[in-house]
Amino acid sequence: MDDGRRPFADRREAGRELAALLTDPDRAATVPLGPGTLVLGLPRGGVLVAAEVAAALGAELDVVAVRKLGLPGHPELAMGALAAVGDTVETVRSEAVLARHAVDDEAAAAVRRAELAELRRRQEAYRGDRPPPRLAGRTVVLVDDGLATGSTVRAALAAVRGTGPAAVVVAVPVGAPEVCAELDADEVVCLRTPVPFGAVGRYYDDFGQTTDDEVRAALAGTRA
Repeated sequence: MDDGRRPFADRREAGRELAALLTDPDRAATVPLGPGTLVLGLPRGGVLVAAEVAAALGAELDVVAVRKLGLPGHPELAMGALAAVGDTVETVRSEAVLARHAVDDEAAAAVRRAELAELRRRQEAYRGDRPPPRLAGRTVVLVDDGLATGSTVRAALAAVRGTGPAAVVVAVPVGAPEVCAELDADEVVCLRTPVPFGAVGRYYDDFGQTTDDEVRAALAGTRA
């Protein structure tokens, strides 16, 4: 059952609590988070969490663009996800969802085209002309505001792995325990793993939609 703790006030508070764990000198870390660590937030909400983590680590903050691929007719249900680092786009499938729902190839392709267009729009909105960060040989920390199905984080992992980082850590304030356990990362840090899990929003008092302006402000080290 749920662990009974109060919800996080908002994504910023969740980020501070996650950062406290990551910087705890008594934590048995698999991957050391030393100088040169790069923190990548998953837009939109994950960037606000990541900003607190990066500040605590004294690390560079950036984003990895991701988009859920919603099932046609049931867009809240992820049949996969897209993620991009620079021009490289990775696609992952949610085999469990696709095994239960027949999806026409043309309909699936239409969803991907629409989400790819939005992904590119967000890259432009957040980065402008700024080049993507160097990932090769660095320790990368992927941060989101929570893990329910894990589709977007898996896509982000695939995109980041393709750049040749030294190690990839996934860090989230809350996540479904089975999803945290199955991620192919060098280390997964999940502050809370309540059972049963439900939706990520139930673990926040304020889980309002993060805006593009808030993402840009977080990347600039300010508040919108």
